[in-house]
Amino acid sequence: MRRRNWVKFAAVTLTAALALAGPTGASAAGEKKIKLGVVTWIGYGPLYIAETLDLWKKYGLKVKLQNFTDPALLPGAIMGGALDGGFITYDQLVGQVAKGDTMKAVMPLDFSNGGDAVVATLDIKDIAGVKGQKVAFAPLSPSDFLLSFALRKQGLKDSDIQAVGAGPEAVPAAMASGQVKVGVTYEPMVSQITSSEGGKKFHVIYSSKQSPGLLSDVLVFTDKSMKTRQDMIKAVMRGYLDGLDMIRKKPKDAAKIIGKALGISEQEVLEQQQTIYALSLPEMLTAFTKAPVPESFYTACAAIADILQTKGQIAKSPACENTMETRFIQALLAK
Repeated sequence: MRRRNWVKFAAVTLTAALALAGPTGASAAGEKKIKLGVVTWIGYGPLYIAETLDLWKKYGLKVKLQNFTDPALLPGAIMGGALDGGFITYDQLVGQVAKGDTMKAVMPLDFSNGGDAVVATLDIKDIAGVKGQKVAFAPLSPSDFLLSFALRKQGLKDSDIQAVGAGPEAVPAAMASGQVKVGVTYEPMVSQITSSEGGKKFHVIYSSKQSPGLLSDVLVFTDKSMKTRQDMIKAVMRGYLDGLDMIRKKPKDAAKIIGKALGISEQEVLEQQQTIYALSLPEMLTAFTKAPVPESFYTACAAIADILQTKGQIAKSPACENTMETRFIQALLAK
């Protein structure tokens, strides 16, 4: 599956445009600023809350969240300096580190537990039925990775389907128009698809719930940023954790804020939150600990690298310890 030329052009154009604004530093009033890249995702609820309620202010930080419609563009923007850091999926990070990028995850946020899915028309019953079909998804994205994993479990290859390039937010339109019968995306787009036409046309045939620990979201920074922005990184993490605390203690109030950010109802927020598992601070450290369990990133790293090598996206597996940095979590736990 090759990344198409228009995606390459968009990556160059967007990175150049963001670079004009440049990563943020300190404001005239002395408040520190930082720019982070994100995509639209139900798992980023704590971020939407932190941004709306300005939860980072008490830590002396102003965070600007720069939204990307194509997750494949995020790593390049981070490495190119257009962003100070960002939120990507761990499979993306493994691929980037394998190619030589010097960035690491400082905090794992969540495990996708059904939030990422392969969706199809009702006549296609399972992944086996995808063979020969046109499938809409974003190349070099978590959707690309999930599809490859699902096909592999069924004994199929990437070449057994016809790839149709579409950003995660464009997949619902591609399916509604009849351009494709199968799409791969994540929440809230999955629910948007399955609920369309009264819920009588599309359904989920495979999701991240069937591959626990495989898809997860992480906060990443370059090695350079981790040396020069240590306090800012810890402040970002604290604001996120405050947002997560609100979700757990005041779920309905939190759902109002998240719903407004995503353009969905409070009830839809509460339902879609069931498709992810958000990690507590102690669980974050456990996820970065080497252990033969699905919840360990070391386990996920090996599985991810194997698939990416099979797809020809990387030449060799990276050292898993080079994809994560635990000292920031440990510092917060010590407080």
